[in-house]
Amino acid sequence: MAAIKRLDELKDFAEVVSYDIDQIKERDPAAKSKIEIALLYPGFHAVEMHRIEHGLYKKGLKLTARALSNVTKTLTGVEIHPAAKIGKGVFIDHGTGVVIGETAEIGDDCTIYQGVTLGGTGKHVGKRHPTLGKGVMVGAGAKILGPFRIGDNSKIAAGAVVLSEIPDNATAVGIPAKVVRRDGERIARDLDQVNIPDPIAKELTALSDRVKALEEKEKEE
Repeated sequence: MAAIKRLDELKDFAEVVSYDIDQIKERDPAAKSKIEIALLYPGFHAVEMHRIEHGLYKKGLKLTARALSNVTKTLTGVEIHPAAKIGKGVFIDHGTGVVIGETAEIGDDCTIYQGVTLGGTGKHVGKRHPTLGKGVMVGAGAKILGPFRIGDNSKIAAGAVVLSEIPDNATAVGIPAKVVRRDGERIARDLDQVNIPDPIAKELTALSDRVKALEEKEKEE
């Protein structure tokens, strides 16, 4: 029975790996062949090694899993805690500098670019890292910090810092990130990366106006 169970596990693993390769081939125009992906894509290697590490971690071999994840980080430039949960079809493109925390969860068919952090804020215990729904795209250098959810099929712009939940089918940009589109419709004219209101500038303007008013009053006296 144990041998049959292991064969079933190997079969399931092979099916997931095959699906991962198919999804990368479909999403990455630079991929010329499945063999190229299997041999030369560090993001792919990081995800598949994580699947092994995660299996070891769940079986209680936590130190072994952590040691193996350190080797994977050195070889691929991608740091994934072995306790993190990653769905099928997840594509880490380029991969360098990606950090995925212990309680992070990534849904099926997500795309994550280089320099992304799925991290915590240091203010939470237990669930500390974000959950990505299905089909989420996270742009290069984006930081998603905290135990909240990014909705299915949402997009996080490059360089964004996300500190709160993002709904399904939304696009978020900026620092801190704001939702500017949902279901394909623009929802706020003043919340793009160019025209985000600056509260500090507003306060300085108000202070300047107040100083001018006091100076005029002093002259009159």
